[in-house]
Amino acid sequence: AAMRSRAEVDATLQTAKLNPAELLPAVQCLSFGPQAGGGECCLLQLEPGLCAELEAGRSLVIRGEKDEHAVLCSKDKTYDMKIADTSNMLLFVPGCKTPEELNADGASCNIIYSQIAGFSKNYWELRRCRPKLKKLRKLLMEDPYEGPDSRKDQTSTFSKYTTEDLLSLIQASEEEILHQLEVIDACKIEGYWRILDFDYEMKLLNHVTQLIDSESWPFSKVPLRVCLEELGSLEPREMIEHILLSYGRKYVDDGEIFFEMREDKICRAIAQMLLQNAVKFNLSEFEEVWQQSVPEGMTTRLDQLQGLALVDKSSRPETIFLLKVEDLPEDNQERFNSLFGIRQKWTEVDITPYIQDLCGEKQTVGALLTKYARSSMLNGVKVYNSRRPIS
Repeated sequence: AAMRSRAEVDATLQTAKLNPAELLPAVQCLSFGPQAGGGECCLLQLEPGLCAELEAGRSLVIRGEKDEHAVLCSKDKTYDMKIADTSNMLLFVPGCKTPEELNADGASCNIIYSQIAGFSKNYWELRRCRPKLKKLRKLLMEDPYEGPDSRKDQTSTFSKYTTEDLLSLIQASEEEILHQLEVIDACKIEGYWRILDFDYEMKLLNHVTQLIDSESWPFSKVPLRVCLEELGSLEPREMIEHILLSYGRKYVDDGEIFFEMREDKICRAIAQMLLQNAVKFNLSEFEEVWQQSVPEGMTTRLDQLQGLALVDKSSRPETIFLLKVEDLPEDNQERFNSLFGIRQKWTEVDITPYIQDLCGEKQTVGALLTKYARSSMLNGVKVYNSRRPIS
C-alpha cells in the first residue's frame, strides 16, 4: 500500500522491533510506478575522471563491431565493459532523498510517497584496458600506398579509411588511434590514412640517404627545403617530407626546418629489407652485409632489431630470422601460445620485446611471465616455457 498512515508505519516498526528514536523521523513509502519494468535502464559505473568528462559536456563512446566485445572510450582512454550482477535489487527512484538530505531538511515525522521508475539486478563495470589497435594496421595494410605512379592505386577496389572511418572501426579512443597512426608511420593522402608499401618506403629513404651522402651533410642537420628542391622532381614533395618525419626528428634552427636522422630506425629498416627475402640468415654473414648496406657513418647493432628479428643461438652457426611483434596475436594467451610455438624455451631478454606491448598501465613483463609461463634453469640461465601444452 503506497498511502500508509503514520500509525501503520509505527506498527510496522514495532513488529520489526525497531526503536523509532534511533531512526530519522521521515519515512519513504515506495510503490512501483506504471512504467517500472526492468530492462529498459542500464547502469554504468564511472570512475571520478570519467564522471567529470560527462559533467563537462564531453561524450563517451561505445565502440565495436557485432562480433567484438564492446569497449567504452573517452577522448584518450579505453575501457572494457563487463556486466556485474548484484545480489541487491537496484531501484531507480526519481527525486529520491538520501538520509543526508533528510537530516538537513529537519522535517519532523513526515511521510514521503515515492514511485519506483525502474529497477536493475546488474550494472556495467568499466575496467581500463589496452586499446585494441592491431586492427588499425591490418586495415591499412589491405591497400598500402605504392606511390603516385602505381596502377594498382588507380584501380584498387579496397576500402580507404578517413579518421571518422577508423573511429567507427577501431576499439580505441581518438587520441590512442591518432598516436598509433604516428607510431606506424601512416600518412594522409587525399584525406585517407595510408601506410606506405615497404619497397616504396625504402625507395624514398634511399633517395634521402643518397642526397645526404652526396651533399656531405651531418645526419644531425638535414635541411628540409633543399631535400624538397632536390628530390621534388623524383617523388611528391609531401612523400619526401613524410619520410623525413618518419626517420628523423624535426626541429627549427634560425627560421629553417631541419631533421636529425634517427640512426637506429634507419639501420632497423635496412635490416628488415635484407631479412625479408630469406627464411634464415647466417648471423655473422648478415651482420657483415647489414653494416655494408647502411649509410656510411652509421653503426649497426643487434639491439636495434628488438621486436623485429630473433637470433637463434642454439643453431650452428648461429642464425637470425625475421619475427615482427606486430604480426603476433593481440590477446595475451594467444600471444604466449604463438611465441612458445616458435621457440619452446625463452630467456627474459629474448622474450621481452615480444610481450612488452601487452603490459597494462601498472603491469610489468615479470608479472606477465609469472602468469603465462613457468621458469626453470638451463645451463645456469633462467628460461621460460609454456604453462600449458602447445599443440
